[in-house]
Amino acid sequence: MNVAVFGANGPTGQLLTEQALADGHAVTAVTRHPEAFPLRQERLQVMHGDVFDLASVEQAVAGQDAVLSTLGVPYSRKTITLYSQGTAHIVQAMNHYGVRRLVCVSSSVTDPHHRLNDTQGGFIFEKVLKPFFILVVGRTLYADMRRMETLVMNSRLDWTIVRPSGLFETPAVTHYQMAEEYISGRFTSRADLADCMLQQLANDRYMYKAVAVATFSVQPNFFQFLGREAFQRRPNWMKSIPFQADKKRVATRPAQLRRGVRQVA
Repeated sequence: MNVAVFGANGPTGQLLTEQALADGHAVTAVTRHPEAFPLRQERLQVMHGDVFDLASVEQAVAGQDAVLSTLGVPYSRKTITLYSQGTAHIVQAMNHYGVRRLVCVSSSVTDPHHRLNDTQGGFIFEKVLKPFFILVVGRTLYADMRRMETLVMNSRLDWTIVRPSGLFETPAVTHYQMAEEYISGRFTSRADLADCMLQQLANDRYMYKAVAVATFSVQPNFFQFLGREAFQRRPNWMKSIPFQADKKRVATRPAQLRRGVRQVA
């Protein structure tokens, strides 16, 4: 397929682009900084674009079979509009050019079944850290994600919303889980998230649905996760700390077997 990836220069977007190319798709990677995009390939077009600019969005969407969005911004106490306004332009461009299939990333926090006070993460995580990040640090971000979800669900497109939990790195795709209802998993590998998004291009099981995806076979160090993932803008001394799951614990699979994930209904 011909697919456009918005947010392509982010950590998940780069993985998604790489996996899509490995699966044989022709990819248009849309980024505000094409000169910094690390991938080069015959079936890859790196395009300068800004989702706040409708004209550049339309240019990227024209001629595509599907659009994949991994748009993301750091937490901020200021009003965030990237998800809702950017996705509104994507939807408008898709309607204009007759492109039907949209897969976009949101968050497990937006799921109405999400439990703010659970027990599986321990007292500190569930009673202190989790409410703090959801209700204080991430309040404006998750509010805009909900606006984005409402817009997508009310569109006339063939959409799927993918809701991961806390994102972290693994060296390969793992045996992750997917479900239409909320999964009580604390983390999702970015490689798993990218693979989950690509799966939606091959089937319509989760069309017009929001699907949760979580990684259980391997977990990150929680305090490194807070320092390197949740805050994103981290001090220089932390950048030297390698942050990925223990490779010995990851159930890796060859690329041709990536589709054999274990799912839960």
